[in-house]
Amino acid sequence: MIEAGRVAVNGDVVTTPGTRVDPEKDRVTVDGNSVETGEPPLYIALNKPKGVISSCRQSGRRVVLDLVPVSARLFPVGRLDKDSTGLLILTNDGELHHRLLHPSFDHEKEYEVVTRTPVEDYALFQMAAGVPLKEGRTRPARIRRISENTFRIVLKEGKKRQIRRMVEALGNRVKELKRIRFAGIDLGKLPEGKWRYLTTQEIRRLTAAAGRSSAQGPPTRPAGEMENA
Repeated sequence: MIEAGRVAVNGDVVTTPGTRVDPEKDRVTVDGNSVETGEPPLYIALNKPKGVISSCRQSGRRVVLDLVPVSARLFPVGRLDKDSTGLLILTNDGELHHRLLHPSFDHEKEYEVVTRTPVEDYALFQMAAGVPLKEGRTRPARIRRISENTFRIVLKEGKKRQIRRMVEALGNRVKELKRIRFAGIDLGKLPEGKWRYLTTQEIRRLTAAAGRSSAQGPPTRPAGEMENA
C-alpha cells in the first residue's frame, strides 16, 4: 500500500516503507481514511499567564502543559513568548497542528498591546504599513487605538517577537502584550491561567481556517475530564 502511494502522513503521500511517525502527533491515512490511534482528538483554549513557556517541556521551567492536566499528549499551536499572555490553542490533532502552522495559510492573530510611553499616531500608521526588521519588512496590519498607551493589532504573520520588535523600532517599548484572537477563536472572558474545551462551532471554524473539512463533526469530550474555566 505504501509503494502504491495509498498511504499519507499529515496529508503528504509517503512511498518509502519504514517511514517513521509519531502516532500521538501525526495523522496517518490510507486511501484518505484516517488510521485511528485510539486517542480522541482534543481542542483546548488556554489563557497563558506571564512566565510560562509555550513548550511541551523545558527542564526546570513551568510550561503550558503544566496548566492543562489532561491525559492526552497535547501540542501548542504556535507560541507566545514568556512575557506575553493570552490565547494559545492546544491540540493532539497532528494534521490540524501542521496545517495551522503552515505559512501558506494566512491566519489572523489579534493582540492587545500596552506601551510604556504614549504611542504616537505616526507609529501606528507605520506599523499598519509595515516596519523594516532585519529579516525584511513586516506585512501590512490592521491597527485600532484604544487609549494613548494601548492599541490592538491584527497580523497575518508571526515573526519571532514581532510586535515587540516593531514597537522598539519606532522608539517605544511594550509593557503588556496579550493575544485575544487566533484563527477565528476568541479569548473572550477566559481568566488568565485557565483553560476550556473549544465548542463544536469553534472547532468547525478552526478546521475551516486550516482548510480541512469537518464533515464528520468534532469529537465529544473524553469522560472524566472537566472544563477548567
